[in-house]
Amino acid sequence: MIEIEYIVKDKRGVEKLRTADKKAADAYDKALDNAELLQQLLRHDNVLPKLKEDDLESLTIYLALNAKNVEKALKGKQPDLCEDDNVTSIEEAS
Repeated sequence: MIEIEYIVKDKRGVEKLRTADKKAADAYDKALDNAELLQQLLRHDNVLPKLKEDDLESLTIYLALNAKNVEKALKGKQPDLCEDDNVTSIEEAS
């Protein structure tokens, strides 16, 4: 039996996701990249300057994983709060 497993790690090498689904691994990797860009933006603009790095990372990963709903909210539309196929928390993705 051959098993293929994809492991997604953050920029520090910390494992964030382990899955057999390549599509899910690629999507999560992209979300981590987007979260890093959000972190840079928030730090550059001095938003929440007292927020701890770990908390900022959790916040931006959450925002990146829920990008479609965040975009809807920013456009003044109701986000899909009960959508089963979206990962809505970091714990669900791990």
